Amino acid sequence: MNNYETLYVLKPTLTDEETASNIAKIEEILVREGAEILATNRMGMRKLAYPVEKNERGVYTIVYFKAPGTIVNELERNLKFNEEVIKYLTVRYTKVKEVIQFEKLIAAVIKREESVKTEAPAPAVAVAVATETTEA
Repeated sequence: MNNYETLYVLKPTLTDEETASNIAKIEEILVREGAEILATNRMGMRKLAYPVEKNERGVYTIVYFKAPGTIVNELERNLKFNEEVIKYLTVRYTKVKEVIQFEKLIAAVIKREESVKTEAPAPAVAVAVATETTEA
């Protein structure tokens, strides 16, 4: 199994639910084809270096996964036909130095996700303040 990183950019006009749905669809394709998803880095809305399909911004997502080489063609075919995806790129890590860097990237993404989960804001607690009035 090879190590892969796929970066794709979704249209900025999508709602949060539509974005999450598209990310889930792409991850589902990978799992269905036999890939092992190691981490997903949702980078959020960012400015593009140049306009793509008249879009100045896009929602960036990176998926790190292990898979046999045959999956890449199926994944890229699905990304090409998905109208919400405006750009995509898949990179394979093969050399020892590249694989070490790949593992460091995955560890950093997982650590960032865990820190975000632990930093979730505590639910707001309403405090009622009783005021007393005295009459003379």
